[in-house]
This record gives sequence, structure tokens and C-alpha cells, in this order.
Amino acid sequence: MDVGLLFDLRNPEQWHRPWAGHYARTLEFCEEADRRGAGGLWFTEHHLFADGYLPQPLTFAAAAAARTRTARIGTSVVLPALHHPVDLAEQAALVDLISGGRLELGLGAGYRLPEYDLFGADFTRRFKHTENNIAEILRLWRERAVTPSPIQDPPPVWGGFYGPRGARIAGRLGIGLLHISRPLFAHYREGLVEGGHDPDTARVSDLLPIILSSDPEAAWRRIGPHLVHQVNSYRQGALEGRGGDDGFQPLTLEDLRDPDAEDTRGLLDILTPEDAADRIRELTDGLPVRHLIFWASIAGMPDDLVTENIELITEKLPPLLARDTAATGSPA
Repeated sequence: MDVGLLFDLRNPEQWHRPWAGHYARTLEFCEEADRRGAGGLWFTEHHLFADGYLPQPLTFAAAAAARTRTARIGTSVVLPALHHPVDLAEQAALVDLISGGRLELGLGAGYRLPEYDLFGADFTRRFKHTENNIAEILRLWRERAVTPSPIQDPPPVWGGFYGPRGARIAGRLGIGLLHISRPLFAHYREGLVEGGHDPDTARVSDLLPIILSSDPEAAWRRIGPHLVHQVNSYRQGALEGRGGDDGFQPLTLEDLRDPDAEDTRGLLDILTPEDAADRIRELTDGLPVRHLIFWASIAGMPDDLVTENIELITEKLPPLLARDTAATGSPA
């Protein structure tokens, strides 16, 4: 398994930098991560976030592909129910070509009603439309129905799903599951069998809620306000358009550090590489893991912390994971 970094390009008002400079700096981070041996650079899609959350990940992925040489170029995730499958098949093929065959295409259903309204899409049928559009993208590539074709035949495709229904969809389609969960892995394998696929082709990857630091407590004090912004924007976004956002109660940093919190969505661990390796070993043991993805930055956090995070993830963590793999003999 390799380690990679996820960029969402958030640029909150309280830490705002000019947009062109923000995008340029992120591409520099991508180049630095690639030079340091990152296994992947991943980008994600959301719309109508006040902090400018990246709306077009394949566009940014193409820019990152042109500036890098070895890292896989991934999406975690694009929302296919908001786009025409021909458009996504063509865009993804171009990223694969620009990158020299490094694309990893992660696709998911999303969770925000305003995004579906923005595109005139049916939120209530998002899982069905997501499944159909993924199948159509795979068909378009398989039958060479769009041009030019990607280098990979086909590029690896992943389903970013967090429940049993989505896990079975990923299995039926014969794609990877972009979530590491033993309970969901069983549903995923059932879907593979249902879709006529060899269950031994199962593969999983995931975004891990971890930032690395040599001094986690000091990093917490500086990253905390950024995490509060990120978590509350996700939580409020889930309520928008559903009539429940008027009563939204934002979480505080104390809430996010509460080990007994009922709502753990968006919680983050800031760990040393050694502690992260222990956590990852427990999480991945016995599972066919391909990619571990980490946040590169949390909502505009300071550049020196981003740089340290990238350095530790790309240079310090992999030898620890390789040592664990050698000791256990795990194929992951």
C-alpha cells in the first residue's frame, strides 16, 4: 500500500489568501510531495461552500499531473450524479494521458441537497444515478466510445461509499471500495459476487482522519481553529435545504477533543508517525489495502504545518509501515 495526500483547496475568510496564490501554493505542495515520494495526490469535489471548497477536481488534477512525475493522481471523490458520464469519461481520460497513466478515479454519491439543486439533479435517487453513471463511464472506455482513450485500460475506479448500500454498489460494479471498514468489506465482497466478479479482486483504500506532527499537542493548538471551521461547515452543509439548519449548533474545539463524543464525524487525530503506524496496522490488518490517503491541510492551516505533515507522511511513515508489513507478512 502507498501513502498519499488529499487537497480540498479550502480558503476560509479568516485565513484567506488571494485565490491565484492559493492555487499556486497548493501546486507547489503537490510538487514537493511528489519529489518526496508520495504515492498519490488526491482531489475532491463540493459546490457552494463559502470557503471555496474545490468544485472541479479533475481540472486541478490535470494541473497537478502536469507538474509531477510519479505520484498517482486521484479523486476522492467526484460526484458522477451531477455530471454527464461522457463529460467525466473524457475529462478523466485526459488526466490519465497528461499524467502518463497515473489516474485513480474515485466516485461517490455526495450528501448535500444544495449541490443537487444547483445541477438540477435528483437527490433522492443519487445512489441509483451514481451507479448508472459509473457503469456508463466504464462502458464508454471499454467500447472506445469516447476519444482519446486513457492510457490505462481502464484506469482504476473507486467507489467512495460509507454504508452497506454503497459498498454493495462498488462490488456489483467490480470497482474498488474507497473506505476501510471490516463490516462494510463483507457487503462489498457480497456485491462482487452478485456482479459476477471474483471476490479475490477486492481492494480497499481510504481517507484517514490523521495529521502527522513531531509535536502533536503543539500542533493541536494551532490546527484546532481550522478543524472547528472544517467540521462545522461539513455538519451545516448536511442540513442545508432540509429544514434543519436553522437550529444548527456549531461544535467547539473542546467538543472535537472529547473522547466520548456521540458525533465523531470529522474528528481528527494529530499523531506522530510511530503512533500513526500503530493505528494504521490495527485498521488495515488482513484487508487488501492499496492506498492510504491523508489530509494535506485542514481548512487553510499554516504552511509550516502543511510542510511538516507532508514530510512525515511521505518520508517517515512509509518505512514504519514497511517494517510492520515485513514483520507480519501481511500482503497489505
